[in-house]
Amino acid sequence: MTRRSLLPVFLWFVLAIPPARAATMPDMLGRPVAVPDGPLRLVALAPSLTEIVFALGRGDWLVGVTEFCDYPPAARSKPRIGGSMTPDLERVVQVRPDVVLATAEGNPRDKVAELTRLGIPVFAVKPDGYAGVLASVRTLGHLLRAEAEAAALSQEMERRAAAIRRAVGGRPRPRVLYLVWADPLIAAGPSTFIHDLIGMAGGENVVRERAVPYPRLSWEEVLASAPEVILVATQMGGGDRPLNGGSWNAWQSIPAVRSGRILSIPGDTIHRPGPRVVDGLERLARAIHPEAFLPGGAR
Repeated sequence: MTRRSLLPVFLWFVLAIPPARAATMPDMLGRPVAVPDGPLRLVALAPSLTEIVFALGRGDWLVGVTEFCDYPPAARSKPRIGGSMTPDLERVVQVRPDVVLATAEGNPRDKVAELTRLGIPVFAVKPDGYAGVLASVRTLGHLLRAEAEAAALSQEMERRAAAIRRAVGGRPRPRVLYLVWADPLIAAGPSTFIHDLIGMAGGENVVRERAVPYPRLSWEEVLASAPEVILVATQMGGGDRPLNGGSWNAWQSIPAVRSGRILSIPGDTIHRPGPRVVDGLERLARAIHPEAFLPGGAR
């Protein structure tokens, strides 16, 4: 039998198990989702969701995560169900989840729709902007019956964010280009939560394109936007480091190139709309306003 032909067999076993008594709860898209009582068997279709679940003390409820879920370290031992964009539906069915957690923008709609057709409840979050990240934490806290933990976590995130805003407040706001990918040049646009983070970190996003969240730019467009700081996300760990030389040297008319303010910055805490996004905000603020974090520099 092929893997595709096995899917109905797995589904039959899943549906043959009587469900626990379920309540109906709206997700962040306003869709009613049936949620059983008691501890839940969860599948998370994005690293940010896995991080939120662990931060709320429900890591033991996870029975499936994506191949990119690497934080906290305990997440690495969870069963893998494929990628965020390419979840293996057969594996999802095999782990018999009560609820699959998804993101409105980070998971393919056709895959989510297929899970729904298979009778598996899918609960989606929609972290629009920084406020949406906090709302996702609180919403999942309600879903996972961890309201107190979610309230404490979101309050701590807000406290840290407020301290960062105070540190950079009143300072000039340099023009910032944030590249989620360097080749080709793909930037964070104004409809992304990264745009919010840039503003909170004391910068001004040079990208104005709203048609797509992450537009692809030409070198000429970068030149015309005249960024004073260029931040290039890397998927590698480690700290921030200068990223001068190479192809950048040919563009000395770009202010950030002339001043040597091109920085490679780890993207995991910035790109994942979860609890560590405040760590990412601090990274951005230190890159944009290093003077604000010197001894005596904070206001």
